[in-house]
Amino acid sequence: MDWVKALPPSGDRSYNACLVIVDRYSNTPIFLPCHKDNTAMGTALLWSGVISHTGLFKDIISDRDPKFTSALCTNLHRLFGTNFTF
Repeated sequence: MDWVKALPPSGDRSYNACLVIVDRYSNTPIFLPCHKDNTAMGTALLWSGVISHTGLFKDIISDRDPKFTSALCTNLHRLFGTNFTF
């Protein structure tokens, strides 16, 4: 899981970034258009869309982006029982 930032604005909401998630089991990429200044709450809302389609992931690997290490995301992973590593 990582961000692709500094994309040219596109779509009716002028998205300029993308959250990329790859399901390691199926090797299926998931691309979520977003804004590069997304907050931790915005990131959690993006996750709600992913979880509704795929279910919960058992393991998540990411970099140490503050959006992923925030108290909100840390508590969500604890509640979901997700292993989150960097």
